[in-house]
Amino acid sequence: MYNYMQSLHRAIFRVKTVSHCACRDKQTMPKKEKAFEKKTNAQPTDEGPVIIKPDNSVSIKILAKPGAKHNSITGFEDDGIGVQISAPPMDGEANTELVKYMAKVLGIRKSDISLDKGSRSRNKLLVVNGLEKDVIITSIKSQIDK
Repeated sequence: MYNYMQSLHRAIFRVKTVSHCACRDKQTMPKKEKAFEKKTNAQPTDEGPVIIKPDNSVSIKILAKPGAKHNSITGFEDDGIGVQISAPPMDGEANTELVKYMAKVLGIRKSDISLDKGSRSRNKLLVVNGLEKDVIITSIKSQIDK
């Protein structure tokens, strides 16, 4: 009889703690959504691969394809600009070649363009200083598959 009472008490206690946790989660969910909304509102709202940042620099989303025969721009998509790079993806050689090639395409110095994100990924983010978004877009589109 004593063991039956203990197991019954444990079962009731478990139900109370589970229902208490479920209620607590419901109460905290709206706070998390509000915090998420604040973060997303701080981000730039531009669509496409070329985005103007709040500090007046321009970000370019790149879909890199290292190890190609020659450097070229293969496409201009919403998820990024396809760029073939002739350097192999080892020891940052492809990243260096990408920065050199994009500086040549845009007609700027290598010091005005930098790799912001994606040093070990094919999805990269370049930051360009000193050019406007429209100039960058026209320069890149003029070089597609040349």
